[in-house]
Amino acid sequence: MTVFDTDIYLRRLGHDSGRAGRPAPDLATLVRLHKRHMEAVPFSSTGSLAVPTASGAVVDLVDFDQDATFDAVVAAGRGGGCVQMTRLFQRLLRELGYEADLIAGTTAEGEAEYGVDVEHMLLMVRVDGVRRLVDVGYAGPSFLEPLRLDGATDGREQVQYGCRYRLVEEGDGVLLQRRPRLGRWSTVYRFTPKVREPDEWHAFQELANVKLAAVTQETAPQLYSRAVADGQVVLKGRRLLTVRAGIEKSRTLTDDGEVRAVRDAILDGTLG
Repeated sequence: MTVFDTDIYLRRLGHDSGRAGRPAPDLATLVRLHKRHMEAVPFSSTGSLAVPTASGAVVDLVDFDQDATFDAVVAAGRGGGCVQMTRLFQRLLRELGYEADLIAGTTAEGEAEYGVDVEHMLLMVRVDGVRRLVDVGYAGPSFLEPLRLDGATDGREQVQYGCRYRLVEEGDGVLLQRRPRLGRWSTVYRFTPKVREPDEWHAFQELANVKLAAVTQETAPQLYSRAVADGQVVLKGRRLLTVRAGIEKSRTLTDDGEVRAVRDAILDGTLG
C-alpha cells in the first residue's frame, strides 16, 4: 500500500518535486493544483465512501484510514468522493505551507435527504491574507479554480472558462451560484465560512448510514466527473452533461454500453 506521500501526490498533479522542488505556497500554485486535481483525480461514486459496501459495513466519513484512501484515490488514480478528496487535498496543502481549513455546505438534494447544513465538505484557504474557496470534491458542474471569498460575497461575478460564478450572502451562510454562457443563474450549494472539525460530520454520517441501509450496490447513486482543459464532464446515472468553454450540452444515454464507455472514459481520463 502506498501511504500518503506529498511528492507522489504532486506527481499525480503534474509537478515533479525531484526536478523542480516543492512549489511555493502562493496563489499561482493553488490555482494550478486545484485545476490539475480536478483533471487528474475523478469524482467517483464507485470509489466514494458514501456508497454501500458489499459486506454491508457502515460507511466511515470521519475516521477513515487516510493512507489507504490516498493509495486508492490518488496514487492509483481511481478517484473518490468529497470527503476523501477534500481531506487529502487539505493535507497536501498544509504540507506545502498553506493555511487550509475545512468548511461545510449542503446541496439542495442533501438538504432534502438529510436536513443538515454539515453535509458537503470543502476548504477555505488563506493566501496572502485573502480567503479563497477551494473545492476539488464536488462532482459538478462547478468552479475549476479557487474563487475569491473575501470581499466577494456581494454577488460580484467571477468568470472561469466561459462560466460565471457569484457568492451571495444568505443569513449566516453564502450561496454559490453559477451561470453557463447561454443559461441562467442557479445555486450550486450553500455553505458557511466557519472553520469546522472532521467530527462535526458525525451527524451526517449517522443519517447517511440509515439511508444506505436501504440501498444496494445495484441501486446506489452512480455519479462520475472529471475536469477537462476548458470545462467538465459529468455523468449522473444515464444523464451526461458536458461543459466546454461555458457551453452546456446534456443528453440521456439509452444504451448500457455507452453508459459504461463514458463512465470508463471519465475514470480513465481518456475523454475526447
